[in-house]
Amino acid sequence: MRRRGPVWLGPRIEFPLPETAGPGGLLAVGGDLSPERLLAAYRRGIFPWPWAETEPMLWWCPDPRFVLYPDEMRVSRSLEQRIRSGRFDVRLDTAFESVVEGCAATPRRDSGTETWITTGMKEAYVRLHALGHAHSAEAWRQGRLVGGLYGVALGGAFFGESMFHTETDASKVAFVRLVRQLALWGFRLVDCQLETPHLRSLGARAVPRKRFLAELAESLALPGHGGPWTFA
Repeated sequence: MRRRGPVWLGPRIEFPLPETAGPGGLLAVGGDLSPERLLAAYRRGIFPWPWAETEPMLWWCPDPRFVLYPDEMRVSRSLEQRIRSGRFDVRLDTAFESVVEGCAATPRRDSGTETWITTGMKEAYVRLHALGHAHSAEAWRQGRLVGGLYGVALGGAFFGESMFHTETDASKVAFVRLVRQLALWGFRLVDCQLETPHLRSLGARAVPRKRFLAELAESLALPGHGGPWTFA
């Protein structure tokens, strides 16, 4: 399929075909962050990732895509010991907005400086959480939130957005507990978007975009799991 430059989005909620994204994965520019547009994007394998607060929104669908299949997750012996130690109390959907704030305080993944979670992004995902589409996994210790992650769930797919920690292994423990719960609920895949050494160590791997989109379509056909979430 012919590749082209990013498309400017208008007021209508529509996106170009994901396969037409440029070499870096940039597909479209502009548009808002309404729940309807965000959900339409995720269903097509597209996610927002802005450069700055005042810039137009950027929409991405990279090739390859970094994916973790729940039944392929690998947990090191040391991390398993940390989980079983009970050092962290892991909860679901009890402090979503605080998790987003914690992630926003973490340097962005490309520059190591400015956050990519703008004010508009924070507000958008808090709205999705209120609608039951966005969820958080939180690591608590002695009554303090010390790590966690958040993302969007549709059908049998979970789209991870960001994670943070203020204590060693806190976000890792929360992530493993979440993925194990997703497996119990029958989720097929966790979209990690872009590669990180941490996620690769847990078993995530790069898959061609074409394969990812096909597997996403199958996952979206599953009934899903409504919120708010709690551990089974």
